[in-house]
Amino acid sequence: MTVTAGPRGVGGRYFVQNPGPTNIPDRVLEAFRRPAIDFSDPDFIALADSVWTELPEVFGGADEIVVLTTVGHGAWESALTNTLDPGDAVLIPDCGLFGKRWAMMARDLGYEVVSTSEHLRSPTDPAEIADILAADTSHRIRNVCIVHTETSTGSVTDLAAMRAAIDAAGHPALFVVDGVCSLGIEPLRMRDWGIDVVVAASQKGLMMPPGLSFCALSERAVERNRSASTPRFHLAWAPRFERGHIYMRFGGTPPIQHMFALRAALDMIAENGGIDASVARHRRWAAAVHAAVDGWASGGPWEINIVEPKHRTAAITCVRTGDIAAGPLIDMARDRFRVSVGSGMMGSLEGRTFRIGHLGDLNEPMLLGALGGLETAMTVLGLPHGHGLPAAVASLAASADL
Repeated sequence: MTVTAGPRGVGGRYFVQNPGPTNIPDRVLEAFRRPAIDFSDPDFIALADSVWTELPEVFGGADEIVVLTTVGHGAWESALTNTLDPGDAVLIPDCGLFGKRWAMMARDLGYEVVSTSEHLRSPTDPAEIADILAADTSHRIRNVCIVHTETSTGSVTDLAAMRAAIDAAGHPALFVVDGVCSLGIEPLRMRDWGIDVVVAASQKGLMMPPGLSFCALSERAVERNRSASTPRFHLAWAPRFERGHIYMRFGGTPPIQHMFALRAALDMIAENGGIDASVARHRRWAAAVHAAVDGWASGGPWEINIVEPKHRTAAITCVRTGDIAAGPLIDMARDRFRVSVGSGMMGSLEGRTFRIGHLGDLNEPMLLGALGGLETAMTVLGLPHGHGLPAAVASLAASADL
């Protein structure tokens, strides 16, 4: 299938403002174009070593890094099977589609899943986690699995508060975090917050295509792995801890081009101020999108799904459309104005929400262009709305010194 550059051959950029995969910078794309080399070549081994050296601090203080040639779901599975015995219980809150899918995976793998009440307009309350763990006096629950940024709803969980809830209950469960849509976007401090496993992937804050995922581990997770008895092979951690064997470090043939691209992405992040600066940029972009939605809401039914501003992620904004069907707006924005946004993913959010991604490779003109395309699509369709684009401009102008 041929993807055209615009309607009737009109040129210009196609704006990918989905929750992920995100826009890929030219420098990362060019890294993929490098000729293949032997994975035992000293240059490739040096590149891999440099990535392993830097990734622990990208995750905020990991003690061990596992790189997997798979998507985030593969890293989910790896995090479960490498830390649990068959039939173990895990606590996975019901915070949206990805919490539900992680729980579904755990059940299919034979684990017992303990969950919470459903939360679609807020993250899970740490007090609810503390109550569940306090009631688990026999410590059946071995892992507490938290989705940091829930991309189906737009929420972000306070991981420090979750750590405090686990500690308040005096519970020994491992603290396992899905950081797929938060790495490089939200504050993530493994060491400071006592996180044992962070699962992440390449296609969001790291500005790459899908294909790589990661498990960042604490010493507690490494120790648990030594006794975990769930059968596993390709996603097993222990063989990958052998640094001197480049083939086994990847569990098979290394993804050479993806590693070239990851090196380029990490260099770009470092050259632009590091992870803390990346987090600040994402928070600024999110504020502009929130201002735009509030502007649209002044003349129409538009509403940010997550009610409390402190619970909104800097990665994506889920916009409720009231009684307006979201599909025609999504289609018009994509097909006529070349702005791609995500649709609602589940239950009451499906068909009555759309999701704006503001993560990865992005700047002010790209963000304003995407918001302008959406607002123009609303106007063409005759949908009631206030002025969102000027509000976004004002937000960005007010924070232009960042």
